[in-house]
Amino acid sequence: MNINIYYGGRGIIDDPTLFVVNKMQEILEELRVSVTRYNLYECKNTIPTLPQTLKDADGVILATTVEWYGIGGYMQQFLDACWLFGDKEKIASIYMCPVVMSTTYGEREAKLNLSTAWEILGGLPCSGICGYIDNTVMLEMNEQYIKIIEKKAENMYRSINQHIACFPASNQAVKQKIAVPKSTNLTPQETEQLSRYVSDDGYVQRQKQDIQELTSLFRNMLIEEEMDNEEEYLMPVKKAFRPRAGFQACYAIGIGEKKKKLILSVDGAKLECGYGTGGKTDVEMQLSKSAMEDIVNGRMTFQRAFMSGVMKAKGDFGLLRMLDQLFVFEAQSL
Repeated sequence: MNINIYYGGRGIIDDPTLFVVNKMQEILEELRVSVTRYNLYECKNTIPTLPQTLKDADGVILATTVEWYGIGGYMQQFLDACWLFGDKEKIASIYMCPVVMSTTYGEREAKLNLSTAWEILGGLPCSGICGYIDNTVMLEMNEQYIKIIEKKAENMYRSINQHIACFPASNQAVKQKIAVPKSTNLTPQETEQLSRYVSDDGYVQRQKQDIQELTSLFRNMLIEEEMDNEEEYLMPVKKAFRPRAGFQACYAIGIGEKKKKLILSVDGAKLECGYGTGGKTDVEMQLSKSAMEDIVNGRMTFQRAFMSGVMKAKGDFGLLRMLDQLFVFEAQSL
């Protein structure tokens, strides 16, 4: 028989949970049980790989200490790893005994949380131990407390050895209906490999950096494509142009986040349009890309955009008013 102990406390000398775990391990070894201890504070960088250690286990002891609130971060990480990377079929045959000692309030809730979590994983719960201990010496010197610990260890051994059945729990039914994690279609070997990658901080950091670099690269490509498309709006503007004999003017239109402005140079029947960054202009305008789309699709005029504040302009406002006569955009049918 193999039993694994997963200790989620901080390993301090006067931790009452350590005394309980040591005593249970002593009793189990006297019963010829192979006991393996995993101190989670020593394995904090490899916790995602620990579900692999459940493969040969017949039972587990989940032990933690409530020092201020809850079961603690290390134990929660381990349970998360069991949910994400653990072999649920194997866990379904493993008995679990929760051990929670508290130096403050909340040992009963923490014990219940461990039992509930193990049942949701599909495992089999055993009767556990919980208690409030403000002085470890009191625990070590009390023969009645030690007998309770010994009895719990023996009961766990008996439950595993006799394969004692457990009544179905409602939280398992809930798991089957609504709490099933999204399927990743991974084999147990692939899941095991994934857990190793997750536990490798260097690998995770490299992956994060690669993702950030790719995200930045594609975002910049999209922005540059949008900002620097020097063909955009040229055809609609040329199509909408209505020449005016003897009229001369130069307009510069800044559109959204584009680096270059749309330059419209009118000389009688001649129109030159393109994107540029400088030069002398009579009127300069700035508007959003959506406002420019409304104008070229005939849903709005330059004058209306200016009067409503959608477009800002400076220069000769007499020439600004001529824009709607020089460029007549037809409404696009939907």
